[in-house]
Amino acid sequence: MGLRTALRRIAATRVAVLLVTAPGATAVRLAVEAGVRRRGPAWGWAESPAAANALLVAAGPGHQAGGTLPDSLPGRLWDLLPHPKARATAAGEDEAGPALDSLAEALAAGPGWRSGSAPGGPGRQARKGAGGQDTELVAGLPMAERGDDRDGLRLDVLHLPLGPALPDWPAGLVVDVALQGDVVQEARVRHLSGPGALPPSGDALPYWDEPWLRAARGESVSEGAAHRRRCAAHLDSLGRMLGVAGWPGPADRARRLRDAALRGAPAGVLLPGVQALRRRVERSRTLRGLVRGLGPLPAARARELGVDGPALAAAGDAYDRLLRWPAEAERSAAGVDSTALLADRRPVGPRGRLDGPRPPSRALLDALPPLLAGAELAAARLIVASLDPDPDELLGEEVPHG
Repeated sequence: MGLRTALRRIAATRVAVLLVTAPGATAVRLAVEAGVRRRGPAWGWAESPAAANALLVAAGPGHQAGGTLPDSLPGRLWDLLPHPKARATAAGEDEAGPALDSLAEALAAGPGWRSGSAPGGPGRQARKGAGGQDTELVAGLPMAERGDDRDGLRLDVLHLPLGPALPDWPAGLVVDVALQGDVVQEARVRHLSGPGALPPSGDALPYWDEPWLRAARGESVSEGAAHRRRCAAHLDSLGRMLGVAGWPGPADRARRLRDAALRGAPAGVLLPGVQALRRRVERSRTLRGLVRGLGPLPAARARELGVDGPALAAAGDAYDRLLRWPAEAERSAAGVDSTALLADRRPVGPRGRLDGPRPPSRALLDALPPLLAGAELAAARLIVASLDPDPDELLGEEVPHG
């Protein structure tokens, strides 16, 4: 009992949160991230289930525990967390704080000591790989097959899903990759949204696109509100990209500025911080060396795919797309105090035009498979982060698989 008591105390003093965000729950995710940061250095984020002792599901208002995620996903992740552990769900922004409090209380009390079943127990089974073929599983792990690599050699092929529960990863996105060595030979995109993806009222709008869509419906929206939301959206994308790149300090700074923009910080407070962050990002030779050359997307190819917004304007690789976000955020930060009404002509959100035949994020997902083919696995997450598609834009629609 003494060892268990000591482990409970350690778990209660260090909370490593694995956050799983359902599509449509962006506002809840932002509230959870801000809540974790306010709780100080004893709280942090887990890079994987094995490193977590707390599982928190961010679901949209009115959803059940898993939101638009498959019912089995939170349960499978829960089984992967080591003991002691705690679990909670926030189904709205106002539930983020209480959910975090419940995690700390549960870890201190030790209810997570009950035994859990490990997924994929002994034995062999099969699942579909990236190309639709059966992939043998042994003890829940995919086994390699054989296939021709890009040079015509016959090498082992491993089918591996990326997502949906990864830090700084688009909500509900899964990229099934076929690997030979550490090189992606093929990639397919799927999106984990199911029945009931939209609340029953049908009034929910994608969080980052909300001001422009409301204005298009005839509602009164100020230009300052639109600039504020655009600035926050680009800072959110920047923070996620820097987090994936392994630069936590500037990533945290981007998130703090994002939250300041959403809380209503005036331009005089917001703009200097954004400018300083932009300069720091642009001066980093390490960041440039890490990202330069990944996922090239020339303007002509981007137009063919229907890509719009910063990804089109960047007309280059992942590094060019990365630099667009602080530059766009700086421009938007300068206009957050405007009280003029937002015109409803040509609504353009943070990722592109919103009055086209399909959402901007649909085109970003279409662009992913060819950009990932031939990339090293370590670079795949950086390429995804450099596009940062918003799955909220895709709710209620069929998503192409690439």
